[in-house]
Amino acid sequence: MKNIGENIIQTSGLPPFFLLSNADEVGISPPPLRKGDALRTWVRSLSGFQKEAIVRSARTGQTWRLVSDEGPYLNGHDAAPCPLAFLTTGMIASYMNEILALAEIQGIEIRKLKLIQDNYYTMKGSMPKRTMVGGAEPVELQVEIDCDLNEPDLRKFLMNAIHASPLNGLMRGQLESLFKLGKNGKEITTAKVAELEAPLYSDPGDHFSKAKVQGGDSKLIEAVGLTPKKEVVRGTVAGGSSLSDEQNRRLNIGAVAVLREDGIKEIQQMQYSPYGTSFRFLSEESPANGGQGRAPDANTYISAGIGFCFMTQFGRFVSMLKLGLPEYRIVQDTHFSLGGASGATGKAGEADPVETHVYLQTSESDEMAREMLDISEQTCFLHAFCRTDLKTKLKIVRL
Repeated sequence: MKNIGENIIQTSGLPPFFLLSNADEVGISPPPLRKGDALRTWVRSLSGFQKEAIVRSARTGQTWRLVSDEGPYLNGHDAAPCPLAFLTTGMIASYMNEILALAEIQGIEIRKLKLIQDNYYTMKGSMPKRTMVGGAEPVELQVEIDCDLNEPDLRKFLMNAIHASPLNGLMRGQLESLFKLGKNGKEITTAKVAELEAPLYSDPGDHFSKAKVQGGDSKLIEAVGLTPKKEVVRGTVAGGSSLSDEQNRRLNIGAVAVLREDGIKEIQQMQYSPYGTSFRFLSEESPANGGQGRAPDANTYISAGIGFCFMTQFGRFVSMLKLGLPEYRIVQDTHFSLGGASGATGKAGEADPVETHVYLQTSESDEMAREMLDISEQTCFLHAFCRTDLKTKLKIVRL
């Protein structure tokens, strides 16, 4: 089937991921610190399902530009990783951060370490009937490790590290995301989604285009070929299949993470279902968190992933119902605690509900604008991730 929209990511001349040298000029400021880190994420639609995000952290001071695309299952150009890849990458990076930090605190020598993670999501129902709902399922994490801890102590050590991740705050409990809605430059009330009790932020408009590249690694993200196939229940393979009116499918996004000798985490994202291209990400924490900041940190990937996934649902809804939405953007705030080990709090990770300001340029009615927001939240896998009490299932393999 024909690709939707232009391949702007490929033709822009910009590296897909880069650190901004002029965040203040662009106009993105971080939210006030509440817990340990506060990130503001701008996301705009570029063309079709291609999206661009700018993420600024209050703790680290860094501002990253990232892009996302979809594969044949959504008639995308496959020019960048899908939205769900970002959360999986950020999650496995965060787990590795906490495992390594806790080992240092407890004086445990880890001679070898490799993490293999699988995230699962569901999409069920009818879009024309407005019954389509996105869901999230428990996460599976396999830790391949060489160290001297006995089996009970090793399991306890790894579970403590998992719970120490700031992402634990979005997984445990049921956090209802909060929203503000703007249509054609004016604020309107929301309908079904919970409304944030705060003024609507200013629309970032075209400020994205002011972003300038700071020198660094031009290969922070690379396509590495098709993902090795494995058996998946109700997987998505056919072109345009994620745009079908009736769906009952299970998605599986995986990742494999290792620590390079230079201290950068190398993470290969696996796109099992919907089946597609595997991308290699790099991740490193900022100097504020003990790294050198040569690649996006875990919280940046997580925040971008939530914003990208939510924006994709707008694109799906208006494409399937042939509605008019030429421009749409969001400003999203995420708030995380410091890591229990990496931030030396000694506590499980915490997070506040995700807060999202939505800006729609549309000829549709106010009622339809509200429905666009409601259906996008209802079908968003990662807002479902936040409102579902989830656990990480741990499997240990001795190396």
